[in-house]
Amino acid sequence: MIEAGYGGDRVWLIQHEIGEDLIYHLGGGQRPHIGGVVMKVPGEPPKTQTFGTHHDLEVLTPIAEAACERYGRTVVVVGGVHVDDATPEDIESLVSNCERLLGQL
Repeated sequence: MIEAGYGGDRVWLIQHEIGEDLIYHLGGGQRPHIGGVVMKVPGEPPKTQTFGTHHDLEVLTPIAEAACERYGRTVVVVGGVHVDDATPEDIESLVSNCERLLGQL
């Protein structure tokens, strides 16, 4: 597991190998959840699915793209981050922390 941030802005990412493929589980904030799924196959655009009104694809998609490019494998990223009554600063911090995870893949 890799992590970035502290307290309510903390995010984490867990990697599992499924044969030659990779699956990542992203969570964080006060209530981790499944807000979306992104699948990225080398040489193809990502395929995405949002659940409900969540906006998690904004942070899931870059992770899928970076891992697929770095490892040349099919990648699935699932999860979501949530902070109750999030301010614009909370959202900016969560997104920034998710971006920090990219450097640790």
